[in-house]
Amino acid sequence: MARVRLLISTLALLISPLMFCSGVETRTFTVVNKCNYMVWPGILSNAGEPALSTTGFALQKGQSRTISAPAGWGGRFWGRTHCTEDPTTGNFSCLTGDCSSSKLECSGGGAAPPATLAEFKLDGSGGLDFFDVSLVDGYNLPMLVVPQGGSGANCTSTGCVADLIVSCPSELRVTAEGEFGGRGVACQSACGAFQQPQYCCSGSYGSPDTCRPSQYSAAFKSACPRAYSYAYDDRTSTFTCASADFVITFCPSPRTSQKSASSDQTPAAATTAVAASTPASSEHINSTMVYEGVMDISGASVSAHLHVSSPYAITAFISLAVAISCLP
Repeated sequence: MARVRLLISTLALLISPLMFCSGVETRTFTVVNKCNYMVWPGILSNAGEPALSTTGFALQKGQSRTISAPAGWGGRFWGRTHCTEDPTTGNFSCLTGDCSSSKLECSGGGAAPPATLAEFKLDGSGGLDFFDVSLVDGYNLPMLVVPQGGSGANCTSTGCVADLIVSCPSELRVTAEGEFGGRGVACQSACGAFQQPQYCCSGSYGSPDTCRPSQYSAAFKSACPRAYSYAYDDRTSTFTCASADFVITFCPSPRTSQKSASSDQTPAAATTAVAASTPASSEHINSTMVYEGVMDISGASVSAHLHVSSPYAITAFISLAVAISCLP
């Protein structure tokens, strides 16, 4: 029996580094709804990237859901609002962020503007994860992205927690009749509203030198300094981490915790109620976003942490050798 246990242990330790070598590593995106209403998140993978396990689902107020993504994945998340299902046809549609699939799952459809977007590319240039929150396609609800467990000088929270619908200029405001009584439900970008090259950074305005911020994108930037306000707003709006998971929160409190070091925000089940968070700072999230994800390493001796019997130590040594052999 002892030999059987040793064999099982050996196989387990050998398989782990081999899985790492073969790129089985996955990341998690935890989507949290803190809005006072239901949100229907949508997910679109970049061209050539695999679809995730779901491309659209519903989140009641206070619920969350965790989704895994393979190494190297790229795509975007957004929230759909004011969604209904036609009782006659069964077609599903949303007033904002609709993906034109007529179903809960977006199945390869992107968000119809205006919509607040969270964009990601894992394991990009230099092995870093690139991410941003974009208002280039307009705004439909507040959003916060917090990296978990990653590292890097530019590994920090980003988002737009301001209510831009309230402050939206009348010429950009999207309103809804019926039960909404003409109230605003989203705010278009200047490109979406006017379809002019100088706002869309197209044609002769298709470069950073010729496409400059407009009065409308400047207003977005003032309200949400870390979010993309127009197409060439890269310098202050793109963030990077090494090997991070991410928490995407709709309607975060303006004083949402900025600390990126605990697993408290990761639900135990796929869809769970979210506990109220305690602010870590008195500063507004758009004014200061502090990354605190560096883990302390104990100074205790190695023997205190690796107290193993001789056969298991040999097995661990073999596993380590396999892992080293996988290094580039």
